[in-house]
Amino acid sequence: MEKLFRYLESEYRKKTGKSAALFRRASRVMVHGGSHSLRLWKPYPFFPAFASGAEVVDVDGNHYLDYWQGHYANILGHNPEVIRRSVEPHFRHGTFHTGFETLSQVELAERLLASLGRRGLRVRFTTSGTLASTYAVMLAMGHTGRRLILKVGGGWHGASPYLLKGVKFHPGAGFQASDSAGVPSALSRQVLITRFNDCQQLSDMFKKYGRRLAAFILEPFIGVGGFLFCSREYLELARRLASHYGTVLIFDEIISGFRFCASGLQKTYGLEPDISLFGKLIGGGQAVAAVVGKKEVMEGCEPSGPGSRRVHFEGGTFSSHEEYMRAGLAMLDYLEKNQDRVYPYLGQQAERLRRGIEKVFREEGLEAVCTGDGNELVRDSSFFMVNFPKKKNWYRRPEDIWNPERSEVALREEALKLALLVNGVHVVHGGGCLSTAHTPEDIGRTIEAYAAAARIFRRYL
Repeated sequence: MEKLFRYLESEYRKKTGKSAALFRRASRVMVHGGSHSLRLWKPYPFFPAFASGAEVVDVDGNHYLDYWQGHYANILGHNPEVIRRSVEPHFRHGTFHTGFETLSQVELAERLLASLGRRGLRVRFTTSGTLASTYAVMLAMGHTGRRLILKVGGGWHGASPYLLKGVKFHPGAGFQASDSAGVPSALSRQVLITRFNDCQQLSDMFKKYGRRLAAFILEPFIGVGGFLFCSREYLELARRLASHYGTVLIFDEIISGFRFCASGLQKTYGLEPDISLFGKLIGGGQAVAAVVGKKEVMEGCEPSGPGSRRVHFEGGTFSSHEEYMRAGLAMLDYLEKNQDRVYPYLGQQAERLRRGIEKVFREEGLEAVCTGDGNELVRDSSFFMVNFPKKKNWYRRPEDIWNPERSEVALREEALKLALLVNGVHVVHGGGCLSTAHTPEDIGRTIEAYAAAARIFRRYL
């Protein structure tokens, strides 16, 4: 493995001299040279000069097919014309940040609620998934007067102090450990972890803690945990248990919202959570997130709410920024009008990519398993993650994805990353998501890049 890393790093450095110089400059003034850990891979990240559609061009002139797509926010690709057309007129009319409420936020809230097809809901906007999940937990605690939170091991809900536990896999502890210094131990003890798609354990957790649980928060499609869909049985059980015990059920749809259909996955599953979190796509590439909840829960952030349970959900200085709202409206309008074309296309191309990747590794005598496939309810999944099993592994849970005893995690996270970069493809966690800007020809080029990576692996492993 060490020889493989040395070779890949050498090849990458040959192509990215200007990025290396910029990273040295950044490292003199920024922590580890940047502001987001996932963007700071070894030995250093490339620095983009231009991005359009499926492609990013770095300062050295290298072209990459990009499957990160703005943290999965750019379903139409980088810098789509439909969003530019919507936002640019507002620059000319002086609607940069004003600090006032605007009509556009009302329109975006109305559009969100219409897509869900539910009554009795209220919306409040903020600027990130982290803030949305933090406010959602606060609302649940305020509404119930309880303090315990249940979440799924491997689930990522942003860097909320309430939820920085059970994200990373810790050898010997699994997903049961806290993930960050600086989080009070008392707060960490309030967070309980249950296994993804494990109905028996979920029932047991509610039986033991249900009357003390303020909220159960989960992703219907778990993101960093492995691109896996919850089963219908699991989500239906979660809804029944939460209702029985008076627990607030929170669906984190920051990633899944409008990614598989022109609504949330909750509509596909036919379920109604008490609070839903949306982000990424609903901002059209801008800093928009939303907490959507039942009126009786969301009343906790009204100024006239009960004093002891008042939740100071103020959204942030840049919440509901006019340009952000307009970009979000343009995105949702486009997806609604073109849903019969957008989602089947993404699903078909992603399926071709997943099977193509597995095939080229198999031809080199290496086993690779792609997660991200849909299920009986979700046919058009645009996600893919490449995994290298150490033994027979069906990749059903985050433990399968992140336990180094079950899967070659470093091979996926570090070696595959560099092997693809030197062949003109950028991925995160071994894969990513498609946009409508990715053409069938791009998919073919991507499969060829994975084939080149497979040949490199065979040579050095």
